[in-house]
Amino acid sequence: MHVSGKIYGINGPIVTILGDMGFQMAEMVHVGRNRLVGEVIGLNKKQTTIQVFEETTGLKPGETVEGTGKAISVTLAPGILTNIFDGIERPLQQIAELGGPFIPRGVSVEALDTRKKWETRLLVKEGERVYPGAVIAEVPETPAITHKVMVPPEVSGLVKAVAADGSYTIQETLAVLETEDGKELPLTMTQQWPIRIPRPVNRRFPADRPLVTGQRILDTLFPIAKGGTAAIPGGFGTGKTMTQHQLAKWSDADIIIYIGCGERGNEMTNVLEEFSQLVDPKSGNLLMDRTTLIANTSNMPVAAREASIYTGLTLAEYYRDMGYHVAIMADSTSRWAEALRELSGRLEEMPAEEGFPAYLASRLSAFYERAGYVENLNGTDGSVTIIGAVSPQGGDFSEPVTQNTKRFVRCFLALDKSLAYARHYPAINWLTSYTEYLNDLAPWYSANVGQNFVYCRNQILNILTTESRLNEIVKLIGSDVLPDDQKLVLEIARVIRLGFLQQNAFHAEDTYVPMEKQLRMMETILYLYEKCKALIELNMPMALLREDRIFEKVIAIKYDVANQELSKFQDYHRMIDAFYQRIMETNA
Repeated sequence: MHVSGKIYGINGPIVTILGDMGFQMAEMVHVGRNRLVGEVIGLNKKQTTIQVFEETTGLKPGETVEGTGKAISVTLAPGILTNIFDGIERPLQQIAELGGPFIPRGVSVEALDTRKKWETRLLVKEGERVYPGAVIAEVPETPAITHKVMVPPEVSGLVKAVAADGSYTIQETLAVLETEDGKELPLTMTQQWPIRIPRPVNRRFPADRPLVTGQRILDTLFPIAKGGTAAIPGGFGTGKTMTQHQLAKWSDADIIIYIGCGERGNEMTNVLEEFSQLVDPKSGNLLMDRTTLIANTSNMPVAAREASIYTGLTLAEYYRDMGYHVAIMADSTSRWAEALRELSGRLEEMPAEEGFPAYLASRLSAFYERAGYVENLNGTDGSVTIIGAVSPQGGDFSEPVTQNTKRFVRCFLALDKSLAYARHYPAINWLTSYTEYLNDLAPWYSANVGQNFVYCRNQILNILTTESRLNEIVKLIGSDVLPDDQKLVLEIARVIRLGFLQQNAFHAEDTYVPMEKQLRMMETILYLYEKCKALIELNMPMALLREDRIFEKVIAIKYDVANQELSKFQDYHRMIDAFYQRIMETNA
């Protein structure tokens, strides 16, 4: 029998019950006559504290709170992909059909369709012994992803009976297991898992391969490892959401979990409309076939915003356990932190810096540390990569969420307002961003892209850093007084900025660029620098080098050379050689 109690006090999403009624910490409860979903977050002998994931308007003291005896969990089964959920895994499509465009309070719908039949191929035989994570069946969930039905973690035993191949719902028994203690356990496609507990793995691997995104500034200057963590901080209008859209579209992750956490509803609408029309370039299927959206927008209850991050993480870990590589786009962790701050204030906890709770850092670390490249319980490899947007107020990176996030992520992609306003996208500032993955990924670049990839990358970054120092001098005394070798550095840096770092998401050849083309582009720019430097050392004036418009021709490479026509780069090297010879002969 589940325990229950009477509401004593209501403070926004925080509800209190007097006395110890026998609830458990982190237990899911139903609050009031509308049976609002809540979670126990505080217990002592005098009172029980509950956070409610729905709007508490109209709730009254004296109404009943009923316990469920289990933690807040998500349903894991076929049907997750292509779906859009709220912060506690309620499908918004079904809610809209029931209650219209706004979520009615206390609405109760199944997380996944329990009537739909899925074509199922069984992979186990009667008499076979299976262990935690073992794949017992396969279901084609979408044209892009095969769903692998697994034995739940911490369950093992002997298969006593197996269903025939055919069509089944997610609740029908596929196999019967005799567990180690002699009990019979029916296995269905469905698992339940508490959102705040990480799913177990055999072991974690070090970062040794990149998440290839096709975005040059990310793949080359600031790579993210598969199973790694990255933060994208930036003020309003700097392109956080659009950068995450590009990563969702083009990164080589098998599955995308997009968490709209506290952002504007129209942004999630754009994601939905755009993703439903986009074709996945790798498979030719719709992008939504490998995407799940969790929408907990700014006008939705604040407590559910806090839970939405963990809901998305648990879905990601479930697909990771099947052997897939999953990328989480969390937009934005600042709104999640603001939800923590509001709940902390309602609980009358002692505030820390800027009113955020003292446990902000530990919550952020618990979130980012669930990323990783792992060996699953069934022996397959999988990964969860977390890319979190941060929205510091006024673009101030010294505020607590950004500073604490920097402690737990290894890739920091700082968006710059001045670059965004100059229409330089992605607006990632190459001077304030950094990655700690480069040394870990260097062997992969050498083996899979080119031996000189890291060398070229470092040369490009050195030129950009030198340009920054020279610009300080230019601001004081103007560019005319600089010697020609320094003028050349400024010119090559301009070629790098416009021809390499700036990328056009609406151009067929520029929206996604393979790693090999990125290397060839760097080599061409550096070859131009080397030849021009040799001419400058022979006292050729910089004005003479500009006459041929060679720099503009190299900038145009990103559009003029198709991604599949890498042999054309030889023509550009020959063009640079011809330019060098022409200058030499003209001034002999």
